Amino acid sequence: MDGMTRGEVADKADINPETLRYYERKELIPKPRRSDGGFRLYDEGYVDRLRFIQRAQELGFTLAEIKGLLDLRAGEEATCQDVKAQAEGKIEEVEAKIRDLRRIRDALSALADACDGAKGPTGDCPILDAMEEGGALDDAFL
Repeated sequence: MDGMTRGEVADKADINPETLRYYERKELIPKPRRSDGGFRLYDEGYVDRLRFIQRAQELGFTLAEIKGLLDLRAGEEATCQDVKAQAEGKIEEVEAKIRDLRRIRDALSALADACDGAKGPTGDCPILDAMEEGGALDDAFL
């Protein structure tokens, strides 16, 4: 048998074998050739592509965005500028998330500072009160 089985390629790429089939259904990887017995056979190119998908996910790209990047890679008329535009769009998304997370952190810090940590009933908890009323949170991050 010339090629790797689904389990072998999954092991080499350090992914779950079911993830491999999922990526195939989502058309992130092409359908592999079949052996005479009907088994899927994968070559080393699949491992490289799976690692590309993993690295792109680590950078925050969604599977749909990764499919777009893979299409750009295969596209004859695509340029590096097209890829750069995708990366710059992702940077803008990440920056927006960072701003949101900072606002959330600041709001939580303000709420925690407002609580003296007394062992009284939760009905007197300023953190829960602010969440219930919403007003204290609106200015911070909503």
